[in-house]
Amino acid sequence: MKNDKVDILIIGAGASGAAAAWNLSQSGYSIICLEQGPIIKKESYSFDQKNWELYQQNKFNINPNIRKLKSDYPIDDKNSAISVANFNAVGGSTILYSGHFPRFHPSDFKTKKLDNVGCDWPINYDDLEYYYELNDKKMGVAGHEGDPAYPYIPNLLPAVPLEYMGEKIAKGFNKLNWHWWPSYSGIATKNIKGRKKNSRSTVDITYWPEAISNGVELKPNCHVQKITTSSISGKANGVIYIDSNNNKKIQLASLIIVACNGIGTPRLLLNSANKMFPKGLANSSGLVGKNLMLHPLGYVEGQFSEFLGSFVGPQGCCIASQEFYETRKNKEFKRGYTIQVLRGAGPLETALQIKKFNKLSFGKNFHKQFLKNYGHTVPVAVICEDLPEKSNFIKLDHRNKDSNGTPGVKINYKLSKNSKKMLSDGLNKVKKLMKKIGAKSTIAFGPVKHAGWHLMGTTKMGRSKKNSVVNEFGQTHDIKNLVIVDSSIFVTSGGVNPVSTIQALTLRITDDIKNNPKKYFNK
Repeated sequence: MKNDKVDILIIGAGASGAAAAWNLSQSGYSIICLEQGPIIKKESYSFDQKNWELYQQNKFNINPNIRKLKSDYPIDDKNSAISVANFNAVGGSTILYSGHFPRFHPSDFKTKKLDNVGCDWPINYDDLEYYYELNDKKMGVAGHEGDPAYPYIPNLLPAVPLEYMGEKIAKGFNKLNWHWWPSYSGIATKNIKGRKKNSRSTVDITYWPEAISNGVELKPNCHVQKITTSSISGKANGVIYIDSNNNKKIQLASLIIVACNGIGTPRLLLNSANKMFPKGLANSSGLVGKNLMLHPLGYVEGQFSEFLGSFVGPQGCCIASQEFYETRKNKEFKRGYTIQVLRGAGPLETALQIKKFNKLSFGKNFHKQFLKNYGHTVPVAVICEDLPEKSNFIKLDHRNKDSNGTPGVKINYKLSKNSKKMLSDGLNKVKKLMKKIGAKSTIAFGPVKHAGWHLMGTTKMGRSKKNSVVNEFGQTHDIKNLVIVDSSIFVTSGGVNPVSTIQALTLRITDDIKNNPKKYFNK
């Protein structure tokens, strides 16, 4: 039942687990990574395939409650305004993400000091800048240098072309005198090592091949049920997991790194409760699972008479505006949001969408109705900063268990008054933008229910074990050889996609493990 003890065990092979494996693999440690999902073959799913939209409707759906794969676990979101979207596989949610790849802003780390909301991080932007740049190089991030919304970001691949639709909406931003910039994108806009031009930066092709060649053992389809601890020292000493053949096994390790995302990580810690840690591992503060942040998302779509070819280009990567990102004195809310210009829907999604609004019917007018909409829309997302609140949390759901008998989770999440006002302001601003560029009609709504990609805050970082779960290097206050590297350690959420910051944090944390091993290892 037991496997030989390793130096480092990583749980999760997504954005953070892959970065951790690569960085630590260069130091001679014996490392195993257990991932509960499979290895996805490129030919089985790709945005390059003609029928990729069909895959999105079923086994590659962003909602685990719809997919219901063996690697998924049940998520009860009846008490949440937003449903969780994730994907369990080698590569994690980068397998399905659109590739939008912005960084946090310097202000995101000091919201309490600047705006008297949320909490300040124990680190700042400068602490991550080197790691942002390292991660940009490894992932292959495209963009345009000189963005006034950020400190200078160097060494980018050529920006993703705006195409006609992007150029049209950019003119609208200019007329309103609002900031806009080509999206920072995890897209290889030129041929680079091991990558085809226009491929997305998924960690199964950016980080994992080198980590494996450096000796990391990657074991897919291995479901970790519990982290075990020594009854004498209280230190983590291994995990109990179900392997790909449904056998229960134990893997011993000197150091355990958790990289299971903002839902999976607290789920594992809570399910690992024992006599020494009755509330769950690393939970002396009572904050494991609390302060869930999900980025309320608004959606605005402008309909145009002219054909824009808006579906051309990577789905989430066109333009981002940070005009309303920071707190403004004349607003009734604190902090702000990103206006993210997307690309138009593909043919299947277009048909399903207009059918929903009774604008498409089968018969002699089908093609005419379809072509009136296909390529004629400009979709825009409003990504709202979500402030941490203890009343937004996850807990174990013992009534609904996964295929291996491990409890699922229940989500309790409501939009704050601040978020509602912010969302309303963002929707109104984008409607104004659509009018400026000549939209003949506009639909706008939010929060979008099925848009909970960004899972943050449930094992908060901080200096004191009284009000946080981990320190600035992801080391849990309660168990020194238990480290967390995913977005659950976020203190605040910013108003942008978190993957770049997740990976920068992971690289910083794993550098500290390499440089100061005595702080961590259970020898």
